[in-house]
This record gives sequence, structure tokens and C-alpha cells, in this order.
Amino acid sequence: MLTLSINGLWARKRRLAGTFLAVFLGVAFLSGTLVLGDTLRTNFDRLFTSVTRGTDAVVRGSTVVKGDRELPKHGPVDASLVAQVASVPGVARAEPAVDGYGALIGKDGKAIGGNGPPRVAASWVSDPDLNPYELVEGRAPEQGDEVVINRGAAKKGHLRLGDTAVVQTPDPVTVHIVGIATFGSEDGFGGATYTAFTLPAAQTHLMAQTSAVSRVLIKAAPGVSQADVVRRVSSVLPDGVEAITGAQLTKESISDVNQGFLNLLRTFLVMFAGVALLVATFSIYNTFSIIAAQRARESALMRAIGATRRQVLGSVLLEAVITGLIASIAGVFGGLAVAGLLKGLFDAVGFNLPAGGLAFTGATAVVSVVVGTAVTLLAGIAPAIRASRIRPLAALRDAAAESVAVSRARAVAGIALLAIGVTVVLSTVIGGGTVIAAVGLGALLTIVGIVIFGPVAARPASAALGAPVARLRGISGSLATGNAMRNPRRTSATAAALMVGITVVTLFTVFAASLKATVDRSVTRSFGGDLAISGGRFGGRALSPRLATDVGRLPSVRTAVGLGQGAVRIKGSDQTVTLADTSHLSDVIDLDVVNGSLTTLGPRSLAVSEQEATDKGWHVGDTVPVTFVDGATSGLTVGAIYKSSDVIDDVLLTRASWSAHATQDVDTVVLVKLVSGVSLDRGRAAVERVAAAYGGPTVEDRKQYAASVTQGINMILGLVYVLLALAIVIALMGIANTLSLSIHERTRELGLLRAVGQTRQQLRSMVRWESVIMSTFGAVGGIGVGVFLGWALATAAMRQEASSTLALPIGSLFVVLIVGGLAGVVAGFRPARRAARMNGLAANAGPGLVAATMKST
Repeated sequence: MLTLSINGLWARKRRLAGTFLAVFLGVAFLSGTLVLGDTLRTNFDRLFTSVTRGTDAVVRGSTVVKGDRELPKHGPVDASLVAQVASVPGVARAEPAVDGYGALIGKDGKAIGGNGPPRVAASWVSDPDLNPYELVEGRAPEQGDEVVINRGAAKKGHLRLGDTAVVQTPDPVTVHIVGIATFGSEDGFGGATYTAFTLPAAQTHLMAQTSAVSRVLIKAAPGVSQADVVRRVSSVLPDGVEAITGAQLTKESISDVNQGFLNLLRTFLVMFAGVALLVATFSIYNTFSIIAAQRARESALMRAIGATRRQVLGSVLLEAVITGLIASIAGVFGGLAVAGLLKGLFDAVGFNLPAGGLAFTGATAVVSVVVGTAVTLLAGIAPAIRASRIRPLAALRDAAAESVAVSRARAVAGIALLAIGVTVVLSTVIGGGTVIAAVGLGALLTIVGIVIFGPVAARPASAALGAPVARLRGISGSLATGNAMRNPRRTSATAAALMVGITVVTLFTVFAASLKATVDRSVTRSFGGDLAISGGRFGGRALSPRLATDVGRLPSVRTAVGLGQGAVRIKGSDQTVTLADTSHLSDVIDLDVVNGSLTTLGPRSLAVSEQEATDKGWHVGDTVPVTFVDGATSGLTVGAIYKSSDVIDDVLLTRASWSAHATQDVDTVVLVKLVSGVSLDRGRAAVERVAAAYGGPTVEDRKQYAASVTQGINMILGLVYVLLALAIVIALMGIANTLSLSIHERTRELGLLRAVGQTRQQLRSMVRWESVIMSTFGAVGGIGVGVFLGWALATAAMRQEASSTLALPIGSLFVVLIVGGLAGVVAGFRPARRAARMNGLAANAGPGLVAATMKST
């Protein structure tokens, strides 16, 4: 049977090419995802190890507050600790280090970097063992206006040694470049930009208090271990300050990036790899179903000469395993190319990832091969079982392993699963619950129910979709409609591959459109100003808090309020908070205060959103313990409760309450209200003149600002479309493969049509329209399911928003439908051309003559 299976595969290699490609592409995507994840993990491990390679210990603030990824997690320490630490026995060297935000402006006037990797400004560390950067050109900074920059930033910004540049810290600082450095042998730390000042200059520009430093770096004396030097240093440190080993610092950095960014990225990519493999499963199932049907007489003959049912079953399954194994092995190596393409894709949309050689592990190969082979085997089980049920006497007459009838049990099972899935989704949306778990489970059951019930709907749907085709294309259209209706199980299974892809596309389209509409409505409703100054909502640079003050002095400006961000800990929970001058905030934002007053907030009070107050059980007048990143804890009184807003976080602090604990105070946006009677153009021009001195951040009107808030959504949606393109390609291959195999199955029928006068053009048209009907069936079903699931996810995810809005992007959905129909044209092109080459007389003379004739033509 092994020899028979191998010979059968070789004899039908062209028929199995589509299956091979479907498995290959799905496994290549999965393998590429795993390779990219391993590569990034390896690169980050290498980078963080390089950062701390000469550092034996670090002294830092002991309080950890995790907010936004750009915000510092540890507070500063007093600079006087440097001398104290240096005097500890076993410490060979102790150097202060300062780091913070600093955007280096290139020759074109634009900030270098961003959109992922940070823009770092720091103090230059003179000890080469404690500094991962190495000078390759020039010298270290000596004056307050001198800096060293990394070679990667110099290349991107077209900056050279001796050039004058500007660094936004976030105040604009004019500097002279006196040195170019590399990060070890690399041009930089991933894609991050690095600008190093002298220590006093870094303290002035990057620290709220010039007597503080970010940390103290320690090199141990020869013979003193990292653990020993930490133990000795810890004995002289005050409360709120800690010492850790360099190895511990490396482990923390690697753990943070693995548990946060890398796990999220890998989960995101694996989800789309799963969609691709699911779509491939339908294509594989169709291929084996048709091949099993075409081999009906062969299987029956094997039974007649003594083969058991188990041997016939094993033969088909063995073909599936061999096909899946070979395609999966090829897909593993194809994943190396996919990993490179994914890296380039993320770089192209602005998510710059660390560079480095690809990391390929044995675990990736094993997982990819096992998954690909298992998917192929599972898809081939049902056709194999049907083939094994053919009776020996069927060899003497025509027999089909694939029934065209739809069983009542299948219809009932499909309706039941569909009803359960819809019920779970609706109960989550209406009654609340865990969004991801409940909606995800309901969505899965709904899709499975649709796929199982599909054959029941395929016949009437094909008739409805084919009716206009029959009227437009005459007999060719009528025959195409009849062919699509003839085998509803095959039509449904073929369309299901495309339906799954279209469902996911539609789901994300509706969800993103609803999210954008909700944010836009919220921003438009709450933003009462006329202009907004920002460095870009997604990956933008920070703004100086002095910008709002300078803009507010303009005669044409009534009020200018800067909004910043910080991180605090409230009752054990880390939280990102908004910082603002709340006495004038109501002039530019309508937060819909439901209790208390924003104008009366002082340095010992805060405001919270209504949802936050409800969740925590807070009321106006309650005292809330707030721990800042510097370790200080203050009891702040709830002075106001407001409706949720996309402009303001759930907790709002005054500048007065934050300034005493700030490390580096920055704004993310400045909201501007013009004086009554001042035109928008005149006001914008005046504001832009002032903003030019701060690096020329973008000045936007209300509509532009609302659009910029959703900029990240557009970028992610575009990325989703590109990732789903592979699933659509696999679906098209499945349709084309199904048509090609079914044409081989219908050789005599097509030959008879040619013999009675059907032209080649009519035959091509018939096959293409059959493909269009099947693909349109899948596209319509996918859009319907996707709209429902997108609505459910959007409603459940935005339940807390009082102004949540469901948006149906009719134009986008229409484009998806058109693309689905065109997909059928593309998928049917080659099968139609192949069918048209068939000789009518030869097709009815026997399969051997048919093969010879088609080969000769």
C-alpha cells in the first residue's frame, strides 16, 4: 500500500499541486511568524546584554510604576549618592547616568526615528566598561552645547561631525555634534536614536531637578562578585533607593520586552497564520474530496481484488500525510523568506524592529511541520472515509465517493451550532461579560455553524446569484448556475475558504470603522477648542510645557492648555494619568463634569472619569492614596467626576500636584481656543509662528485633530489587510484547484457540450461564471458574518463609552464584495482556459485519448 500511495501521488502530482501550495503558504506564514518572534527575542537579548556587559551593579529608585512604555518606571536618585557609593569597599568605579526623551532633528527639519524605537537623550558615560556606546569619530562632549550621536541617527538625519543640530528635550536645544558613536558594532540600539550631553547639560535639559540623576552605574573591583558589591552598596543606601546586579537588570529588561511587546506581536501574527491555515484546510479538503471521487472505480477495484477497507482508508490518508509532510518541510524553509518580508512590512508601516540575522530553532521546525501535516491529515480524513466505503461491485459501474445530497443531520447540526454561536454573541453584547472570551467563542461557533450549514444554503444561494448571470450571459450563464447548484457540498466547501478570509476582513473593517467613529464623535463633542498642536498622535515627539504658555500670550488666543502624561500607582494598580492646568481646561474641553468642579482642583486633588469612580467606588470628597514614580505617596482628594473622554485618561492630575514628582515634564498636545472673531486661518498662522521655535510641531483644526487621534487605527488596519492577503490568495488557489479537478471529473460532459456546438469562448465563460458565483457566495456570506461579529465586538469593546457609535463602512464593504467577485474571475481563468482546450470527440472517446489530446494542445 505504501508503494501504491507513492505511485498514486506521482501519477496525480499536478492535481495535488494546489494542495501542496496551500499547505506550503500556510506553514510558511506560521514558520515565518515563529522565526520573526525568535529573531526579535534573540536580538533584544543580545542588545540588552550588550547594554549591561560591563555594569556590575546599578543604584536606582526602588519604586516601580509602569505606565505608558515611553514613561520612566523608576524615579531619580540624588546625585550626592555617587560619591557615597564610590567610597564603598569593592566599588572600583561609580558613574552617574541621566537619560530621558530627546528628539534629534535631521537636516530636513524633521525628528529622526520614532514609531516604535525610542528617541533617547542621555549623559555621556566616560568609563568605556559602563558605556555600551563606543566613539568611532570625534571626541566626547566637553561643553554644554556639545553632543555625541549614534551613527544610525547620523545616517538617517544626514548629519556629520561638526554640524549644528537641534535636540528637542522637549525644549529646543541647539547643539554641536562633536562625536559619532556605535552601539558595540551596530549603528545603534535597534532603531533608537541616541544623543549624549555632558552630565551637567543632561541634568539641566532632561531632569526636573538638576540635583538628581537617573541612576548610578557601578563597576566592581577585581575579585568582587556582582552579588557582593550589591550587598555592600545596599548597606549605605537610604530608603526608597535600591541596588541590583547587572545580570538582574539585563533579565528585567529582557522580561519586560518579552512579556509585553514580543508576546503581543507574536500572538497577533500567529492569529493570522491560523486564519491562513484554516483557509488552507478547506482547499485541502476539496482537493482530496474530488480526487477520492475521481478514484472511485480505482478504490472499488482494489476492494474487488482483495484490499480491505482499512487499506483503502490508509492509502488515502498516507497520501495526505506525505503531501502534508513534504509541503510543511518546504514551508519551514519558506518561512525564512516570510520572516524577512514581515520585518520589511512592519518597517514600511512605521513599526521599526531591531535588525539582525534570522534565528531559526528546532522548535520552530518541529511545530511548523507537525501543524502542517496534522492540518493536511485532518482535511483528508473525511474524503478517505468516503473512499473506503465504496463496495467492490462498484468497480463494474460508475460510482461516486462524494455524495451531492445534504443530510438532514448536517442541516440540524449546522442550525444548532449557528444558533448557539449567535446566542453567545448576543448575550455578551446585551448582558455584558468577558469580551475576548465570550465574543471569541461565539464567533467561532457561528463560523463553524455557517460552514456546516453552508451546503443547505448553497443551492438556493447559487440559484439567486446565478439568475442575473443567466439573463446576461444566456446559455453559458445558465449552465454555470446549474454547475454551481449541482453539488452544493462542493460549492459550499469551496466558497467557505474565501468566506473565512472575507469574514475576518469585514470584522476588522467594521470594528475599526466603529472605533474611529466613536473616537471621532467623542473628540469632536468634547474638544471645544479651535486648534491643536501635536508632534503626531502615533509615534510623535513630545512638546515643551512652555509652548502652551507662549501660545497663550498671543493676542489672537484666548486660552492654550497643554496636556501631558504621567504614571502613578493608585491602590496597588499602575495607571497612566493625564496632566493639565485644570483651571482653564474647561475652556478647550467639555468633559461633561457630573459632580464637583475642575476649576477648583488644587495640588492636593484629582479628577476621575465616571467609569473609574464607579469601578473603584469613589465619590467627590474621598481621599485616594497616590504613589508617584519618585516613591512619594500623597493622599489626593477626588474633586471632580467627569464623563469618559478619548482626549483625557481616566485619572486627571493638576500640574501643581505632578510637578514636585516629575522626572522630565513634557506635553503630548496643546489645545488652543481663539479669541472670538479671530478667523481660523489668522489664528493658525499666529500659532504656527510661535510653534516654529519649538521644532515646528503640527498645528491642526478640530477635524484634523480628530483624524490624527485615529491615525494609529488606520495604520493597524492597513497592516491587517496586508496580512490577510495571504489567506485570500490561498482561498483563490482553492477555488482554482477545485475547478480544475472538477473539470477533469466532468471531462465527458464538457466534451459532449463541445460536440453539440458549444464554442470555446462559451465554455470559458461558463467555467469563469461558475467560479464567480462560488466566490460571490463566499464573499456575501463572509460580509454578512463579518458585519455581525464586527458589530458585536465593537459594541462589547466600547460598552463603557457613552457615545459609542456603530459604523458600517458601506463603501469599503462594497469594495470587499467586488474584490470577492473579481477573485472568482482570477481563480477561474486557468481552469476555463484548460477546459476550452478540450477536444469534444476525444473527451467522449476515453480518458487516455483525452489526456493525450490535452497534452498535445
